[in-house]
Amino acid sequence: MSWRKITMKFPGTCLVCNEKIDANEVGLWAKGQGVKHEKCAEIKELKCIVCGGPAGCPTCEFQDNCDRNIVSQLCICKKCSNSEMSYESYITSVKKKFPLINSA
Repeated sequence: MSWRKITMKFPGTCLVCNEKIDANEVGLWAKGQGVKHEKCAEIKELKCIVCGGPAGCPTCEFQDNCDRNIVSQLCICKKCSNSEMSYESYITSVKKKFPLINSA
């Protein structure tokens, strides 16, 4: 389903930046996905390979050197990166999502 531009009837939280979207503010909504600010829709956000949530591109330390249109989609968010078993979780997630990598 595509994103629809609407005036918010209720407050919500932006999926991209995790900041509040107030009632009567214009934003984008998609059924079953959530809401986001119009300005945040212009930002390409990668997903965390481990948890599936936003990887945190707008606040990433590599943001200035990262072309999100050509970079690997195997990013990890700060929360997962800071976990005790981050490397193991990353490897497990990659293997689950790309079983052909293990078939050699």
